[in-house]
Amino acid sequence: MKMRGDIIMISQRYKEVFVVEEIILSKKKNGLLVALLTIVLYVGAIILLVFAANRAIIPLIVLCAVWLVLGWIPLCGLKVVGPQEALVLTLFGKYIGTLKESGFYFVNPFSVAVNPAAKTKLNQSGDVDNGKKGLVLTASGVSGSAELVSKKLSLKAMTLNNSRQKINDCLGNPVEIGIAVIWRVTDTAKAVFEVDNYKEYLSLQCDSALRNIVRLYPYDVAPDVDTTGDGIADEGSLRGSSEVVAERIRQEIQEKVRAAGIEVMEARITYLAYAPEIAAVMLQRQQASAIIDARKMIVDGAVGMVEMALERLNENDVVHLDEERKAAMVSNLLVVLCGNHDAQPIVNSGSLY
Repeated sequence: MKMRGDIIMISQRYKEVFVVEEIILSKKKNGLLVALLTIVLYVGAIILLVFAANRAIIPLIVLCAVWLVLGWIPLCGLKVVGPQEALVLTLFGKYIGTLKESGFYFVNPFSVAVNPAAKTKLNQSGDVDNGKKGLVLTASGVSGSAELVSKKLSLKAMTLNNSRQKINDCLGNPVEIGIAVIWRVTDTAKAVFEVDNYKEYLSLQCDSALRNIVRLYPYDVAPDVDTTGDGIADEGSLRGSSEVVAERIRQEIQEKVRAAGIEVMEARITYLAYAPEIAAVMLQRQQASAIIDARKMIVDGAVGMVEMALERLNENDVVHLDEERKAAMVSNLLVVLCGNHDAQPIVNSGSLY
């Protein structure tokens, strides 16, 4: 019991020390005031510098010169945040807060925006044109383009199109499957500080969750397969239970990425097929199963029609047939009703016997 209590205390201390709580900075929307004040002071410093130079006032000249040289520093603290954007700020390595609401802010000029995943581009929305292009002059005079990476975190709902994967289902058949995951960042502090790169972390967890869930289901309905884990065979399959499979994949991903401050809103299967090496064989199997089912339906219908014909003949006393003639009639009707081609009857104009 003592060891268990020590473990609980250590885990609680670990949470207190290492888990970063999100701090929302919402009372610093005075960026416009600071910008105007800085511009006014610059203009005033220029006027005073000219005045002091004419009057040879050395202290005032030095003061104006120092302001003209260092007066740009407050401008570094101006931050513009658009709708559904966030800036995670640190000051000398310490997390000081997050700007989440849209507006024009003034923060400590020495604070730095942090976003380890700013340069990461996955196959998802928001990463197609995530940066701005600018011209760069090289030593040879040839101009090129460079990407100015934004440190802002997007709080919008984003769609991750996970690449197709080849996974074995519960019967060992290789299938190719792809999913689309709709997600968004809900806790910026966890997304930046709890994981190294939250975009790559999400992508890897999607791959892992997809494999864990797909291996529990067969591609088509198979006998004696338990997909729910309750010990009872069911009719779950990747093709027939796509909604259930997608929801289980979403829950699996959500459990894994909750520590990174990410909410998985939806997961959908975008591609599902047998792997190319067995696709032809499985197609033949499906065709054979369809043919057997169709033949079974045709035979059941033909037997019912023959029974009805014999009953109607006996009820109306149309003709009296012995067992041999009944067997011949049944055989002829089954051949006509179950044949693949239209029947070409032969009319007998002579005696029946």
